[in-house]
Amino acid sequence: SLALLNEKAPNDQVIKLKAIEADCGDLLELNAVASGNVGVKQTFEAYVQSMYFKRVLAFANRRFTKMSDGRYELVIRESVGDKRSQFGLDIDVLDHYTGKRREANTLSGGESFLAALSLALGLSDAVQRLNGGIRIETLFVDEGFGSLDPEALDQAISVLMQLSQGDCLIGIISHVEALKNQMDRKIIV
Repeated sequence: SLALLNEKAPNDQVIKLKAIEADCGDLLELNAVASGNVGVKQTFEAYVQSMYFKRVLAFANRRFTKMSDGRYELVIRESVGDKRSQFGLDIDVLDHYTGKRREANTLSGGESFLAALSLALGLSDAVQRLNGGIRIETLFVDEGFGSLDPEALDQAISVLMQLSQGDCLIGIISHVEALKNQMDRKIIV
């Protein structure tokens, strides 16, 4: 760039460099946008990730809305609170009871477990749909059920039972007695 040339550089070199910069203006602007240095401050990589992430959230919400009796929906955060964060990759929760958005970390332990389970299932659904022929046939859920109230536990079990009725094997690792009593086939260690 011109800044690299000192004041004693030959005039013809300065003219050539100005011409090159003028010819590359569009490429420099494209680079600035793709690097997240202008506009919404989102890198091209984060943009592509956010497009896939929106699909995962759409699949996850089919489950989370059902598990929360229509109360919650996962949504992409509309603004970046932390300058280190990538726009389009943070999750908020839309609470349909209040009509307000809030940060996902404000969910209770049980609600967070249901959201995480929904996201895992949504990711599985998205991968299977986007990559024809790939089937995810096994899912293991390790703990988390202890933080659920009886109603949320029933909803989570209902979703997992529906999955297991298809061609999917669901493995649950838990110490919750109510959960153990509802499982037909189990291994007790």
